Amino acid sequence: MPRRKGAPEVNAGSMADIAFLLLIFFLVTTTIETDSGLDRMLPPIEPPTEEPPVIKEKNIFTVNINKNGQLLVEEKIMDIKNLREAAIAFLDNGGAAQGSPEYCNYCKGKRDITSSDNPNKAIISLKNDRETKYSTYITVQNELVGAYNDLRNREAQRLYNQDFVKMEAEYLNPETPKDTRDELKDKVRRIQELFPQKLSEAETSN
Repeated sequence: MPRRKGAPEVNAGSMADIAFLLLIFFLVTTTIETDSGLDRMLPPIEPPTEEPPVIKEKNIFTVNINKNGQLLVEEKIMDIKNLREAAIAFLDNGGAAQGSPEYCNYCKGKRDITSSDNPNKAIISLKNDRETKYSTYITVQNELVGAYNDLRNREAQRLYNQDFVKMEAEYLNPETPKDTRDELKDKVRRIQELFPQKLSEAETSN
């Protein structure tokens, strides 16, 4: 009786190579979604002081967000579309008396003595509820940062006839030539010193 031939074997030697190539293909072509964040440059670490500085209440601009996304600005209900304008009015107020060390000669605000003395003293305090939507929180942050950028743009146009946001982006870009970055460094810092970003976030409420 003739011997029966077995089933032909499948050559699986190249299966590992194929799987590896498929893995690389999916890693390269797959898009991974990431949550948007906030771009912040933290201040340098300073040694602790014995006594905290005294801050006048009029130099603090309070913004509260409740769980429903409603804004309470300076103890008044405000629509978010008016937030940037209100923040600009506070930062640019220049309420210190003329001739005093705190007088702001470049401020163009109302110079209300009950509001901020100058941009270096002005602080924006933001507080939100734990149930505040992330999208609302980001929108409020963007409006507040936008207020600083609008004022910085104004001064950059006045001093250098340039847009501050573009100047800063070019300065922070690692591909910008070193001589150009060195030239932009002093300009960017000068504008930042005119309107320093003092945005404080209070502890969230329940």
